Amino acid sequence: MSPAAAAPARRSPLALDPAALRYDERGLVPVIVQDVASGAVLMLAYADRQAMERTLATGEAHFFSRSRQAPWRKGETSGNTLAVEEAVADCDGDAVLLRARPAGPTCHRGTRSCFEPNPAALELGWLAAVAASRRGADPGSSYTARLLAAGVERLAQKVGEEAVETVVAALAAAARPERRGELVGESCDLLYHLLVLLLATGVPPADLAAELVRRHHGPPAGAAGKEPVAGAGPAVSGDSAAAGDPAAGADAAGDRSGR
Repeated sequence: MSPAAAAPARRSPLALDPAALRYDERGLVPVIVQDVASGAVLMLAYADRQAMERTLATGEAHFFSRSRQAPWRKGETSGNTLAVEEAVADCDGDAVLLRARPAGPTCHRGTRSCFEPNPAALELGWLAAVAASRRGADPGSSYTARLLAAGVERLAQKVGEEAVETVVAALAAAARPERRGELVGESCDLLYHLLVLLLATGVPPADLAAELVRRHHGPPAGAAGKEPVAGAGPAVSGDSAAAGDPAAGADAAGDRSGR
């Protein structure tokens, strides 16, 4: 079994200049919060310059309440804090995106986000970025660097090994539900090694996302007549037996600390 991927380390300090933001006539800027792990949009709030400064200084999300006309820290009463991994201003500097790790339900209703139902469940861009950041690391101290140094052939073999272990764990979990944790762990190992293999072969994860969407929705408007992607499943049609299945036509074939 290979090491399972861990969450990315918090960036400190967060690289955003509150003075460079364009606040409205009330001195506020809208702040969108996104879950790092799932990609789900969690909430929309507002912050003044002081709240932004506190967010960047502490790594926890702070806002300004328009109804109470007072600053507040997310989770100060509920305990459902937001650990901020990244703060990014939009192209005009008049809105901010916080990518964060929630400590519990974000919404006051007790739901994961303020936008429900919300199908977002797994986002791997952050893990792909961690793997890419290890490309120039010392293979003696980084597992990812050792994988990359081993070459594509060894990486492909490793992905095959992880796939087999995932299958074994799935069969065990089907027979004994209490062993589902093993399936989760093996699946994480498989996804991690696949991301490293994609990195080694120069295939960005965004290409997979685009192909999955294409298989579900068909080619975008105006793309008729273009050559299909080699080895890809057929474009989905309304009566196809595979309609709505992003994997239709496909062959059935982590960065832990120190990686």
